[in-house]
Amino acid sequence: MSKQLARKTLNKNLRKNRVRAKISGTAERPRLSVTISNTHVSAQLIDDVAQKTIVSATTVGSKLKGTKTELSAKIGEEIAKKAKKAKINAVVFDRNGRAYAGRLSALAEAARKEGLEF
Repeated sequence: MSKQLARKTLNKNLRKNRVRAKISGTAERPRLSVTISNTHVSAQLIDDVAQKTIVSATTVGSKLKGTKTELSAKIGEEIAKKAKKAKINAVVFDRNGRAYAGRLSALAEAARKEGLEF
């Protein structure tokens, strides 16, 4: 691994840990953790107290089509609908060290449109 890539990974982990030190999910207000890779988007609602995933949505194995920003928005809608079925209205948003822009922003806005509060 090159020094530049190692530094980028270290910086992302520092940002991720800084965010995670301040937030924690509960049964009433779980943590919405978002992971965005080069090919897929995943989101899950996590109860950190019980250490359980309550609801999850991902593009892995699905037949969704569109740009990655559109896929992020679809996953945002899907996670919000599943949260409503699980009687969850409010969450704590965990951006996993990513900047709040682009795909992450599209996912968050779509989840808010479906009625999820954060």
